[in-house]
Amino acid sequence: MEANSSATGPEPFRLFDEKSQSGFGLGFLDVPENKPLPPPPPCVEVLSSQVSSNVEFNVEPINMDGLTLLKGRVSTKEVFGLSNSDLVPGKYEGGLKLWEGSLDLVKTLNSEMLSGQLSLTGKRVLEVGSYCGGCGHGLPGIFACLKGAHAVHFHDFNAEVLQCLTIPNVNANIQQNLLAKDGNNSAEVRFFASDWSEAHLILPHVLADEDGAKSGHTVDQATGYDIILMAETVYSVSTLPTLYKLIKKCLHSPHGIVYLAAKKHYFGVGGGSRRFISIVEKDGILAASLVAEVTDGSSNVREVWKLHFR
Repeated sequence: MEANSSATGPEPFRLFDEKSQSGFGLGFLDVPENKPLPPPPPCVEVLSSQVSSNVEFNVEPINMDGLTLLKGRVSTKEVFGLSNSDLVPGKYEGGLKLWEGSLDLVKTLNSEMLSGQLSLTGKRVLEVGSYCGGCGHGLPGIFACLKGAHAVHFHDFNAEVLQCLTIPNVNANIQQNLLAKDGNNSAEVRFFASDWSEAHLILPHVLADEDGAKSGHTVDQATGYDIILMAETVYSVSTLPTLYKLIKKCLHSPHGIVYLAAKKHYFGVGGGSRRFISIVEKDGILAASLVAEVTDGSSNVREVWKLHFR
């Protein structure tokens, strides 16, 4: 599921294929019965200046249909004291890896812009990381930065991932773009760590609650994010309702758009894009349309969906 660091594309899908079910033992959220997850880390904003200086960070280019971005690489052992293949539910769930869905999402955003279906100029953008994994390399958000977004906020479960990988990778790509003198790099870039159930407490552009109040913020009719980007966030059935609630709290009405890239089904844990879309359709507030389908043989079927208000 980690994309190959070369420019030739992602390596074969490993974690949730039909044959192995869960190639890394417990898998993402396949927790032993009756063993609760540890409490989530505190909600914090991680400043760009808080980038870790204790972890070796290297970058290499990755090419996506003629679009080249930089992919950072750090050691899971250095960041979390784990071997590179370990997954620890509730602590670390692969946020340092580059997931295939991130590449699919960047390609789709680029295609949407080229066809005139999407403009990022002046938009408030949120990249939502997975429940325990996160935005990791932040490539979809980085793409938004380089294409004229007004603000791009990166969310991750782990502050360590933001400090050791996301922030350095954002900085490397923006610096590379400045050297190439291509695009717009004036976006307000911020980083936030929390789980989904508490993310609305720290994210700046969140809608008012049903009673018209939002803790710590003045109600603003123009609040909310114009575009929400998500890759590989829907693998766990139990967390899908929490993710959907967060989307509704963060998406600007009536013109906000969500782009979701994910596997059609995650074997071994039961989640997937179709399971999430069924929740969206049952609620009836957002409409969903399939934008892209990827059947390149490197994994089970992958999809990119667009959500918008009805």
